Amino acid sequence: MKQSIKRFVAVCSLFALLSSSCGVLNQTASQGSVLGSSTGGALSSVIQILKATGALDLSNLANIINLGQILTGATSLQNATSAFTSEFASGLITGSSNLINQSNVTGVMSALKSLSNTDTSALMNAVSAANTGQPVQLTATTKGVPETLSVLNTICDLVK
Repeated sequence: MKQSIKRFVAVCSLFALLSSSCGVLNQTASQGSVLGSSTGGALSSVIQILKATGALDLSNLANIINLGQILTGATSLQNATSAFTSEFASGLITGSSNLINQSNVTGVMSALKSLSNTDTSALMNAVSAANTGQPVQLTATTKGVPETLSVLNTICDLVK
């Protein structure tokens, strides 16, 4: 049963990753809200860790999966429609339990959009492995990780 659940989660995660990397041609506003909410939840978890410890444990599978969700959300913002972007912003606020709010959501989204131009393929490969429970080799120097951590630290500063 556990293996079935892991496989289901892995397939769902892979689908989400593939659909986000294939562009935003068919994005709807409601998809923006759902994706914004899940991205907001992942951001909230990561921000709380960064604020408490000053660093993110890159060997922790939950942290890696949260990074994947954040990157999926960031990628969805590239070439997004204004309706999608607006709903994504609302979802970020809701998903983060108002850690991200009306006064900082524009800055947070701008920081996320900057990630869409970063090659995070090595990080996303680690996310895929984490989703299936495989060992992950991810370090602070893995391609795309320094840029991602820099953006997350910027977001931490925005959500004081």
